[in-house]
Amino acid sequence: MTQGLALSLLLLLTGLAIAGPSGLLAWNENRQMLEQRQARIASLTEQRDELKNRVDRLHPDHADPDLVGELLRENLNVVHPDEVVLTLEPESP
Repeated sequence: MTQGLALSLLLLLTGLAIAGPSGLLAWNENRQMLEQRQARIASLTEQRDELKNRVDRLHPDHADPDLVGELLRENLNVVHPDEVVLTLEPESP
């Protein structure tokens, strides 16, 4: 009786070690998920660094004049008094 119970428990543990949620069969899937998440983290880190750089360049004490001018033109349609705006007609075939 005790040997049968021990054998059953051993078989159960072996089955979980092979096919359980953290068993041998799940390792490949977990590795793929890890790689996907690491790629996502790298992408988000790059985006965060770009945004941090842009925010740093807009600091009121030492703003980057080129970026400020670009944002003014893009968002407010502001043009400097000495600038010339040329409108181009699309070419006809």
